[in-house]
Amino acid sequence: MAVLLKNGQVYTDGSFQAVDIFVQDGVIKRIAPGLSEADANASAGELEAVRVIDCQGQHICPGFVDIHVHLREPGFEAKETIETGTQAAARGGFTTVCPMPNTNPVLDSVAKLDRFREIAARGAVRVLPYASITQGLAGNELVDFAALAERGVLAFTDDGVGVQDADTMHRAMLQAAAVGKAIVAHTEENSLIRGGAIHAGEASERLGVPGLLSLTESTQIARDVLLAEHAGCHYHVCHVSAKESVRVIRDAKRAGIRVTAEVSPHHLLLDDTALVEADPNFKMNPPLRAAEDRQALIAGLLDGTLDCIATDHAPHTEAEKARAIEEAPFGIVGSEYAFQLLYTAFVEKGEFTFEQLVSWLTEKPADIFGLASGRIVEGAPADIAVVDTHRSYVIDKETFYSKGRNTPFHGREVSADVVLTMVDGEIVYQLEGTDE
Repeated sequence: MAVLLKNGQVYTDGSFQAVDIFVQDGVIKRIAPGLSEADANASAGELEAVRVIDCQGQHICPGFVDIHVHLREPGFEAKETIETGTQAAARGGFTTVCPMPNTNPVLDSVAKLDRFREIAARGAVRVLPYASITQGLAGNELVDFAALAERGVLAFTDDGVGVQDADTMHRAMLQAAAVGKAIVAHTEENSLIRGGAIHAGEASERLGVPGLLSLTESTQIARDVLLAEHAGCHYHVCHVSAKESVRVIRDAKRAGIRVTAEVSPHHLLLDDTALVEADPNFKMNPPLRAAEDRQALIAGLLDGTLDCIATDHAPHTEAEKARAIEEAPFGIVGSEYAFQLLYTAFVEKGEFTFEQLVSWLTEKPADIFGLASGRIVEGAPADIAVVDTHRSYVIDKETFYSKGRNTPFHGREVSADVVLTMVDGEIVYQLEGTDE
């Protein structure tokens, strides 16, 4: 399909520019001001019609890249499937998602990875899976790094659990470095969990809920950056939540250690004061921490200590989240409204520029893993998100494409929306009621 996107403000080369985009055969063919339908028809040739989409008053971004999602399939289809999870991603403007391997079975072998890719090919967006670090996420026996790397796995992670044994993590880093892949870490020291369900702070004391110390996260990051330095490994930290973690990562980067890190939207938007009651929809791991932690995350993103934003989209069934907060599973959904929330909370208020937000959702995560996604340039895959920053709506969990309804943001009004998402030149989402 040939498409001409006209009259929008296009994010390219680090800024928004008044140019048009011609897409053909899944690729961005031309970026130039004032492209006409005649120009597009001439480029497309006589046998192919050109679809013209008027983006007047809208912004055209590279498709967002989410390097941390849980699609749950195989094994947990009651929570989410490839189909519903990727439709949710497309609704949020994400064109590339990177699912974690804590499925059933765990993606810990070439055969399981190949089977997953067969399933993932049905998805609405590009799906780039991780493999686990250890067999079955048990923290003991390492996977076959060389075979999985040869098969093109994105990176290696035991997300959902921290690798507890330092020798196991060091050996994993040595093998990952040897095959040119990253170790992606959920950092959590199990001996410090102590039955915690939410952050150990004001809310846990007020509600009488066992608390999780920030040390559960930061101490393992401190261990790992030194292991990564010795191993010469690229080490990536998932969903950073604590001010101490930001400090450790900042110091490691200053020391020249190859470490990158992500932060999730909910940790930027909320702190534990949001827990007015013991609502499991506010329960995630790592938890919402104190106000000073949230401010440290924002500062870390702005100064480059934290490299990008990733949703940690983690759907659960309504029955699971209806349990008491101590018993309910950790995690919230995030794919469908991350951009909208962040734009409303930070860009509109002048704390982030629009360009910064787009970069943290596109170029920066793509650069961490050397992906071809995340940029609008001639010759690149036509992965595009069109957003309208004048379209307000109220987040309604009952309208989600995701099976997950577990969100603390139900009923929140946002002032921007994704109106169209394109993957490889094909429209995979268009907001109902929008005109071409």
